[in-house]
Amino acid sequence: MQHHYVERDTRQIKTEQFYSDQAVQFLYSRVREQSSWLFHKLTSARISRMLSYVNYDGILSNRMKNYLDIHKQLNIDYKECFDAPENLDSLRKIFERKIRYWECRSMPNDPCAIVSPADSRMLCGSFQEESGLFIKDKFFDYEEMFGPEKNTWLTAFRDGDFAVFRLTPEKYHYNHTPVAGKIIDFYSIQGTYHACNPHAVVSVVTPYSKNKRIVSIIDTDVEEGTKAGLVAMIEVVALMIGDIVQCYSKNKYDSPLSIGTGMFVKKGAPKSLFRPGSSTVVLIFQKNRVRFADDIVANMSNPAAESIYSRDFGKSLIETDIKVRSFIASSRNK
Repeated sequence: MQHHYVERDTRQIKTEQFYSDQAVQFLYSRVREQSSWLFHKLTSARISRMLSYVNYDGILSNRMKNYLDIHKQLNIDYKECFDAPENLDSLRKIFERKIRYWECRSMPNDPCAIVSPADSRMLCGSFQEESGLFIKDKFFDYEEMFGPEKNTWLTAFRDGDFAVFRLTPEKYHYNHTPVAGKIIDFYSIQGTYHACNPHAVVSVVTPYSKNKRIVSIIDTDVEEGTKAGLVAMIEVVALMIGDIVQCYSKNKYDSPLSIGTGMFVKKGAPKSLFRPGSSTVVLIFQKNRVRFADDIVANMSNPAAESIYSRDFGKSLIETDIKVRSFIASSRNK
C-alpha cells in the first residue's frame, strides 16, 4: 500500500518513496520468520557499522562518481548548506552536511514554544486512555523505553504525552534541542539496530525501545527554561547508523560540547548528529504539560491519506513533514 504524509508548508498529501524498501521488507518478513539467528546478526551493532561503512565510505561510495546526481536525487538545497557544494564530495559528507539553520530554519519567539528536534516526519500521542491521542505500545514499550531500573523517570512521565520524529535518509541529520532547560540526567542504553522504515516498525514489536538509544532528561522549569516540566529527549539509532555524536553548540556549530548533567541548553541549538543514515527521535512529556499544534493533530486523521501505520495499528496515523526548530507544541504552565 502507499504511505502518505502531509507536507506542512503546503498542506499537500505526498507519497513517500522508500529507500532500499525491498531489502527492508525481505529482512523483516522472510529472514525474520525463517532464520531468527541470521535476523539477530543482521540487526546487531557490528553489522550495522559494517553496512554504514560500505554505503558511505567503502565500495558503494567509491562507485558513486557523480555526486551531483545524488544531490539532485535527494533534493538538497545548496543555498541551505553551510559548506560549498564542491566540498560535499562524498556520500558521508552529503549525509552529515551542516545547514545555515539560523537563516533557513526560523524558530518562534514565544518562550513557551516547543520546537521540532529534527527535519523529520512527526506523529504525536498520549499515554492517557481518556485522550484522543491515546496510543499504547505501538512504537515503543513505555516500561522499557527509559531502560532498566529508571523508576524515577517512569513515575515522572507516567500518563504523559509523546512525539515521534522519523528522519528519512535525505534529511538533515543534526538533532536540535526542542526546549530550553537544564540537563538533569544523561545516559546511553545498549540495544539492537532495527531499521526505522515503517515496514520494519510495524513488523517488530516496539522497536524504538529495543534499539540502542541516548536519553537526555531536561528540566525546563528553571530560570530561562521553556516551563514545560521535565522533557525526555530520546535519540534512537537505526540500521546503518554508525554512531550518535553529541555535539552541542551555543552558537551555530562553533565549539561543540558533549552533553552532560548540570548543563543548561538553549532551545533550537544543535545537540547531536546521527552518523550517518536515518533514525528517530522520541520526545516524552509529563502529564498535562504540553499542547500539540492543532494542524499536526488534525493531519494524523486526514481522511484523504493512508499509511502503513494506520493499516497495521488500526488507528489513523498520518505523519506531518516538518522542519527542525519549527513550532510543534506549547507548554502549559502550572
